[in-house]
Amino acid sequence: MTAAADCIFTNAEVRTLDDEDTTAEAVAVRDGEIVRVGEAYELDFLNGVETEEVDLGGRVLLPGFIDAHTHLSHVGRSLVYADLAAADSPDDSVALLADSADDGDASDAEGDDADDWILGFGYDESTWEESRYLTREDLDRVSTERPVAAFREDMHIAAVNSVALDRYAAAMPDDDVQTEGGDPTGVVVEEAVDVIYEAIEPDADEMRTLLDAAQREAHRKGVTGVHDMVRQSRAPAVYRQMELDGDLALRVRINYWSDHLDAVVETGLRTNHGSEFVRTGAIKTFTDGSLGGRTAKLSEPYADADESETGQWVVAPDELRDLVGEADDADLQLTAHAIGDEAVEEVLSAYEETGDPAASRHRVEHAELVGDESLDRFADSGVVASVQPNFLKWAQEGGLYDDRLGSERRERSNRYADLLDAGAHLAFGSDCMPMDPLFGVHQTVNAPEERQRLSVTEALRAYTRGAAYAGFDEDRLGTVEAGKKADFTVLERSPWDHPEDIESIDVAMTVVDGDAVYDTRN
Repeated sequence: MTAAADCIFTNAEVRTLDDEDTTAEAVAVRDGEIVRVGEAYELDFLNGVETEEVDLGGRVLLPGFIDAHTHLSHVGRSLVYADLAAADSPDDSVALLADSADDGDASDAEGDDADDWILGFGYDESTWEESRYLTREDLDRVSTERPVAAFREDMHIAAVNSVALDRYAAAMPDDDVQTEGGDPTGVVVEEAVDVIYEAIEPDADEMRTLLDAAQREAHRKGVTGVHDMVRQSRAPAVYRQMELDGDLALRVRINYWSDHLDAVVETGLRTNHGSEFVRTGAIKTFTDGSLGGRTAKLSEPYADADESETGQWVVAPDELRDLVGEADDADLQLTAHAIGDEAVEEVLSAYEETGDPAASRHRVEHAELVGDESLDRFADSGVVASVQPNFLKWAQEGGLYDDRLGSERRERSNRYADLLDAGAHLAFGSDCMPMDPLFGVHQTVNAPEERQRLSVTEALRAYTRGAAYAGFDEDRLGTVEAGKKADFTVLERSPWDHPEDIESIDVAMTVVDGDAVYDTRN
């Protein structure tokens, strides 16, 4: 006799996103696993005395979104500290930071300790009429007694005030501290930013506060799993404690920074080791920087800089090859940040020197500028293109890509359709810019160039089954099929019926392991 389901989600437009893109009306769940998908009448025999029936009122049920590239503690910081994504000018940023200082924050209950930071996260000057980075002059208006830092949304650029510069400039590489007339402007990039991150790294209690807030935000956006990039952080320990406490309802894949490689190997961690909710992922490394900071490594000069300016290596190609070989030999997946076309080529070359990059599912993160030859190399090698569709917000005429790259390269940025057509594995993530899958899906469904544009189904698959594949999870996550985990995102409206307005569709419910962790239907 077949056991009854614990729960049946019914009266829905179920889009499985499997190979056939099967549609159905209902899904039955038992012990956190999907046991049947079909028409409502077909699942009646699983409806027992204690079965909970969830009427979705015709809403759209999808596999849970998996964010394949995020920094969850940064999401938490934007919720706990000043959220500068809401700023529309330097003055507005200063006001938000000042308000945050007046209100107190997670690190400063009293708000008057000279050692306590005033922090803001997520500003994007490319959207401002006064399009410039924040400076020490701006942040000195917030405080001349406490250290202040404001991080650009790409996390490669920060502004600090005079107090912070006085304390930390000696630890920063000179080349990464911008100057004007010989004096530091307060703008720091790359390794200099790392010095600030180390200084503000939260303790375990604060990290728990940040991750709790970020988990709630993830659920609000329909996210059921994340690939979190962590470095010198208490997040891995806090995730495991949250799981032990029964407070983790988000599947977390931890990608450890490359400076943790020896520790990862020595402690016996390997890719895919772990529990249902916390697993070891890849070893994360950089190659170049960002387009916003003109530090992404390009094969041709930037359009808005000196003719010799082609970006910079954060990790040089020889060092990258050594790291890739060491991690691959230890049976660890690699995931390398590469934005410029020259950086992408170097990462692909390093991966191709390993035994089988497809079996290892090595990944290139971002790949904002990819040459024609590299398209085929992605497909031939099996390397995963782990990309961020929300970056297409910079691809409009007159946007950031136009400024940095010029119109011709702007039009061939973020070539998602070309990557799929070539046969590459495509996984979507947000990089917290913002953490909102529907925003990213909207950007690529409505992208300005055909080579960037995906169908609704293709874009949603990249945020579900594509991200699952990038995390070796295609057998348990990514589609709505019997035998897989009951992780769902329920939408108020169909993105297929409203392709021009996907970013405005609300998430009605998020389900993890068969349990509703977010529900606004009532």
